[in-house]
Amino acid sequence: MDLTVDAWGHASWGSRALRAALGRAGVTTAKREGDHRTPAGSFPMRQLLYRPDRLTPPGTRLPRRALTPRDGWCDAPDDPRYNQLVELPYPASHEALWRDDEIYDLIIPLGYNDDPVVPGRGSAIFLHVARPDWSGTEGCVALARADLLAVLAEADSGSRVVVRD
Repeated sequence: MDLTVDAWGHASWGSRALRAALGRAGVTTAKREGDHRTPAGSFPMRQLLYRPDRLTPPGTRLPRRALTPRDGWCDAPDDPRYNQLVELPYPASHEALWRDDEIYDLIIPLGYNDDPVVPGRGSAIFLHVARPDWSGTEGCVALARADLLAVLAEADSGSRVVVRD
């Protein structure tokens, strides 16, 4: 089953209507690193990363991995590990995945710019928990925690996030 999202933040998972937060600069078909836009397209859900200190392992058919405080994601286009999970400390620019807020308690890296990776085309495009105020993301798709858990419960290796512009 696919999670389908339009540029206005209307989402659907099967027959369920959901709300989504998208990139604070909108949706684009020409994603670039740091543009604060969510890429348009159809992207596989790669795996679930979750905070084991804040929740029990969520039920899902996706591969899952518990996060640690040493997990990060490289966002330096000139680095060989660009758009990949890295262990912190890491010498190049990166995003820490173990955050004080709750938006990365559940992270599903999407299959965007990863097969192959193209430097500068954007990194760290995730499906994650929305902020309480529903403010825009850096380029990810975000759902309410309860909705994300419901999606995870039914998601499998064929599930995708489809973003329409």
